[in-house]
Amino acid sequence: MGRIEKFEDLEVWQLARTICKEIENLFGTTPLGKNFSLRDQMERSSGSIMDNIAEGFGRDGNREFHNFLSYSKGSCSELKSQLYRALDKKLIHEEQIEHIQSVIEMEINKIGAFMFYLRKSEFKGQKFKSLKKDNKP
Repeated sequence: MGRIEKFEDLEVWQLARTICKEIENLFGTTPLGKNFSLRDQMERSSGSIMDNIAEGFGRDGNREFHNFLSYSKGSCSELKSQLYRALDKKLIHEEQIEHIQSVIEMEINKIGAFMFYLRKSEFKGQKFKSLKKDNKP
């Protein structure tokens, strides 16, 4: 894995941003946009995916980042459930959510793989870098 300088470089964040855009497109092209309660929930859960990735990255420690990735993964599942609710209310059609559901599943898998990488990594985060230097003889 190459050096990541900012959260915008992370593929999981970029995919989360794509999910937000696709959800926003549903709001503008379907009756879902007029169901303000469900729309608000979906806006918050889709935004939470990318926001938690960014916040976790900013914490500079793998354990904290791992926790925030877990929150993002949970928000993916929440959004999938909300899409089913919209489908059941006939606010969207199954064909309209098939693609976004597959993108969300891909995001869940990528976040899970990234979490596994962080658990196995020797590097524990930027904030621990100075602690290692201070403890060396």
